[in-house]
Amino acid sequence: MSTEEPPAKERILAAAEELFAESGFDATPTSRIADRANVPKGLVHYYFRRKSDLLGALIKRLPDEQLEPALVVVPGDIAESLRRLVRELDARLARSRMLSHLLWREADTHRAVRDALHERFQQLVRQVRAVILAAGEGGVAVEDVDSAAGLLALAVSYRHSVARHGDEPADLMERELNFIADALMARPVT
Repeated sequence: MSTEEPPAKERILAAAEELFAESGFDATPTSRIADRANVPKGLVHYYFRRKSDLLGALIKRLPDEQLEPALVVVPGDIAESLRRLVRELDARLARSRMLSHLLWREADTHRAVRDALHERFQQLVRQVRAVILAAGEGGVAVEDVDSAAGLLALAVSYRHSVARHGDEPADLMERELNFIADALMARPVT
């Protein structure tokens, strides 16, 4: 098994992610990033001309939240399909908890981060919508699907924004998922 160090650029990104999450973007000088990455400061600027370029590179490292609906959909069972979707999204978040923490923290002060989080939210709404439509097999009203997708995306986004605190119960969404599924199936399609 190789004990080879990751390439310098990867070490710089990992160090920036850790330090930005710990201290914030503005409070982290590139010299600390270089020290943590064990590289000369000039190498940080070689790969990332401006410190904000590091933040942009970190945004691109977020795990892709897009998944094929067929991976989670149980035809005719919206609640179980949504449960599977939320579990998969939570698993993806767990792989990037520090990065997620960093981005939620920096969204208020950096427009690029805010724009990236907004686009991720819109992607999440589309993802939830696709799962509901596939699981509902044409038995749900489209305007209800749009409302449900927006509401569930808000709930999931909120959970992910506070997930770094680690004190949320694992079944937090069960009642919400059942409520949404029941509401979608209760009204006949018109």
